[in-house]
Amino acid sequence: MKVQPITDLRDIKNIKRMLLDKPRDKLLFTLGINAGLRVQDILNLKISDVRYLNEGDRIVITELKTGKENVIMINKEIGDNIAEYLSTIDLNDEHYLFKSRKGYNSPLSTYAITKYVKIWTDMVNLKGNFGAHTLRKTWCYHQRKTFGVSWELISKRLNHASPSITRRYLGVKEEEVEEILMNVI
Repeated sequence: MKVQPITDLRDIKNIKRMLLDKPRDKLLFTLGINAGLRVQDILNLKISDVRYLNEGDRIVITELKTGKENVIMINKEIGDNIAEYLSTIDLNDEHYLFKSRKGYNSPLSTYAITKYVKIWTDMVNLKGNFGAHTLRKTWCYHQRKTFGVSWELISKRLNHASPSITRRYLGVKEEEVEEILMNVI
């Protein structure tokens, strides 16, 4: 089942506003749309991975799906949300950052994140198919459309094995292709 990105920046701001009183969920959403990682890699983070980080610091992770190394850069938004969340919880360094209530020390599941994303997108009246992978796809969409980042750089960030995977992943629409055919040289 293919999921969609959140394409409108107003919807992103509205979701963040709705999550103001839920620091864990706001961090999860913010990290998801700012890191460009798979949710399973975000859920694998522990308190010790983030407790003493500052803006500009990086976390080196090993992706669960590919076994490749990747990094999370702590930008201002992520750093502020980590600090806010950590100030509201009493967890030890060995606990998962997004700890589930089920079991002694297990992270939330990807299924749980899908449920959250569906709730968040419903709350801002978004129509479409949304799930856990929406967070990563939202990062991709805004890197390409909002910031003009090339698909080659996005492909490198996503650790895709081939450019065709990234192009399919970005979901370039036919209207976009037709639009560039109107450019005059």
